[in-house]
Amino acid sequence: MIEVEHLSKRYGAVRAVEGVSFSVGRGEIVGLLGPNGAGKSTTMKILTTYLMPTSGRARLAGHDVLDEPLAVRRKVGYLPESVPLYPEMRVREFLRFRSRLKDVPGSRRRAAIDDAIQMTGLEDVAHRVVGNLSKGYKQRVGLADALLSDPDILILDEPTAGLDPIQIGEVRELIRELGKRHTILLSTHILPEVEIVCGRVVIIARGRIALDESLEKLKAGQAVEVEVRGPSDAVRGVLETSPGAGGIRKLAVEGAAAGDPGVCAFEVRARDEQAVEELRELIARRVVQNGWALRRLDLSRSSLEERFVRAVRDAVVVDHEGEAA
Repeated sequence: MIEVEHLSKRYGAVRAVEGVSFSVGRGEIVGLLGPNGAGKSTTMKILTTYLMPTSGRARLAGHDVLDEPLAVRRKVGYLPESVPLYPEMRVREFLRFRSRLKDVPGSRRRAAIDDAIQMTGLEDVAHRVVGNLSKGYKQRVGLADALLSDPDILILDEPTAGLDPIQIGEVRELIRELGKRHTILLSTHILPEVEIVCGRVVIIARGRIALDESLEKLKAGQAVEVEVRGPSDAVRGVLETSPGAGGIRKLAVEGAAAGDPGVCAFEVRARDEQAVEELRELIARRVVQNGWALRRLDLSRSSLEERFVRAVRDAVVVDHEGEAA
C-alpha cells in the first residue's frame, strides 16, 4: 500500500531526508519513529503530497505522489502534527465542509460524518464551535476529518498529542480497530504506544532509516554483542559468515575506547534464537583465530527503548564516519 524508494529531500545544503526506502503492506500498522529533526514529518508530508521530494519515488495505493497527487489524496487520510482547523465553524459544520472538499458523495455524506463523529467520540461536542474546544477535542476533530472519505491509508502524525490518559487509551483502541480495514503509518514519541498499537517499527535518524523491524522480532530472543580490536570491515566479514548468524549491525564503541579507530563493535543475531549460546562461543573462537583482541562478548535482550536509543546513536556514528571518509 505504501512503497518508498530512495526518497530524499534537501533544502540547499541541509539534508532533511536522505535515501529513505521502506514499504507498508495492506492492513499493517507501522510506527515511524525518530528524534526531533530526524525527518519523520518531512517524510509524511512527501507521502501526502504536501512537499515535493528532491529525488526518489513514493507510491500510495498504486499511485505516484509526483505523477498522480490528486489520486493519492483520495486514498489517504492525513492527520498532521498541528491540526489545521477553522475555529469559527462548529464541529459538524466543519466536517460537512471537509467532506465536500474530499468529494464524499452527497448520498453518503451524512452517514460518513456521523460515523467519523461516533468513532472519535465527538457526539457531545458536535454542535460546539471548534475554537472553543480543548486541545484534545481539536485533535479528535482532526482525526475525524482524516476518516471522512474512508481512505485506504491513514497517515497520523502524533495522533495522541494533547490528549488525557483516558482519551489516549480510546484513540489507541480506535487505531487498532481501524487497522483491521486500513493501512496505518503513524508517528509518535511515545514508545509504549508503538508497542501497544503497531506491528512494526521504522526508525529514522539523521534523515536515514536506522532500523526497520517487526515488534515481534525486535523483542524476541537475544543477540550477541562483540567488541574487537581489529579492522572493522574484516571483522564484520567474519561475523557475517559465521554459521548460525542471522543478521549483523554495527554498534557505537563505548567507554575508554570510544575514540579508538582500531576498535569496532557489532551486534550479531542468531538465525535460531535457541542457539545463541553456541553462536557466542563460535564468535569467540573465530575472533581469536584471526589474531584479533576480543575486548567484550555479551548477550543482550533489547527493549524498544534500548533499540531506539542505540539505532539513533549508531546512525550518528555512521554519519560521522561517512563525513570523515
